[in-house]
Amino acid sequence: MALSIRNPEAERLAREVAAETGETLTQAVIRALEERLQRLKGRRRPADLVEEILRISKRCSSLPDMDKRSP
Repeated sequence: MALSIRNPEAERLAREVAAETGETLTQAVIRALEERLQRLKGRRRPADLVEEILRISKRCSSLPDMDKRSP
């Protein structure tokens, strides 16, 4: 399947990335899309973050109180 993008800004950006990296336009677009997809898959959902914070909080509250300055 061919991909045809007729957007001057998209073409300018692809050409700029290709020029900076020495890649072909196709390689530059593929790499950019791969990197973006990797970032998107790696980001945490808010629910996951809340769960992790709760786990950390529970673990911290179970630790002994080593600071005897406060009653």
